[in-house]
Amino acid sequence: MKRVLLLTGRPGTGKTAIIKEAIAETKIRAGGFYTQEIRVGGVRQGFRIVTLDGQEAILAHINISSPYQVSKYRVDIESLNRVGISAIHQALKECDLLVIDEIGKMELLSPQFKQAVRQTINSRKKILGTITLSPHPFADEIKHHPEVEVLLVTRSNHNQVLKEILNWLELASNENNA
Repeated sequence: MKRVLLLTGRPGTGKTAIIKEAIAETKIRAGGFYTQEIRVGGVRQGFRIVTLDGQEAILAHINISSPYQVSKYRVDIESLNRVGISAIHQALKECDLLVIDEIGKMELLSPQFKQAVRQTINSRKKILGTITLSPHPFADEIKHHPEVEVLLVTRSNHNQVLKEILNWLELASNENNA
């Protein structure tokens, strides 16, 4: 398997859940961030960035002011740059596995985020992340990078994808301990 493993699929197929589950089942040192829905009364209001070391920030919300917008959500690029990119840079220095969830429309509004993604892909580190299924020039470039393998997640293949990730992480862990 390649050094970069990115999950893609339609919203709600459990990509982030698979990543969190895989990280919980491995002993590999991981850093980076994932995104989490913000729901109020069962209605999605936005998304937050959560770093693997416990920091949080609002990525996008219907009730914030920002010149950046994806769908009904206003995107806080400053929070992404401060918390998300900082987590990527820290993980590059300290961890064996980088988690980037996700390389999506909101995150790709930030030139600094794109630069951080390129930097991590060009490093020697293992990367586990998610990437938008929709066509996007930058995302398409990443998907076609020679070090990148993309796995499609559906509601029915959750366990199979998790097993593939755990095997990949075990190989990565063995390489780090060799």
